[in-house]
Amino acid sequence: MAKKVLFALTSHSELGGTGRKTGFYVPEVAHPAAVFRAAGYDIDFVSVKGGAAPQDGINPDDRVVTEFLADPANKAALESTRMPAEVDADDYDVIYYAGGHGTMWDFPGASELAGLAAAVYERGGVVAAVCHGPAGLVDIKLSDGSYLVDGKQVSSFTNEEEAAVGLTDVVPFLLESKLVERGAKHTKTADFAEHAVADQRLVTGQNPASATRVAELALAELKAS
Repeated sequence: MAKKVLFALTSHSELGGTGRKTGFYVPEVAHPAAVFRAAGYDIDFVSVKGGAAPQDGINPDDRVVTEFLADPANKAALESTRMPAEVDADDYDVIYYAGGHGTMWDFPGASELAGLAAAVYERGGVVAAVCHGPAGLVDIKLSDGSYLVDGKQVSSFTNEEEAAVGLTDVVPFLLESKLVERGAKHTKTADFAEHAVADQRLVTGQNPASATRVAELALAELKAS
């Protein structure tokens, strides 16, 4: 069977009541995708609602991002992402939740997406997430009824980083605090510095600077399992 990674993206494009647009943070897809593909993995995309996934965080000076977006196959895939119900968890070694503020609104409560991740995990795969992507982890329960993050080392965009970008009162909840409520052992470093952690095939990163490291750790977890 082909080695495959499923990238999970937000379908939410409104940044609360600010009038600003949001979506998935493109560097948190482009950079990890390069790592996975270099290791021989194919990439597929799923989003909460399917179809075109809203994009955010595009830096024209980031060569990896511009090349990723210029690739016709990537462009087509991002315009026609599948819905979770259209995806078979058995096809994937890794599910990777990309960040972007949009995730804070539609990843929690996305039960079919959470079910995919639980299935990937329980068949021995890796669940990975970066920045606000761990919003997708807060409602994942395993077959024994426990939360996936309970008792595990987990990182995410921090409360301090949310304050630094001025969105503490805009997001529907603080991600770090919610993960702790679910039993996660939250770990972090200085604001916007690289930090990622792996714990029992759950791999998480703090912010955009951590996305490449999350992909590398996910591959290491697969080799060790």
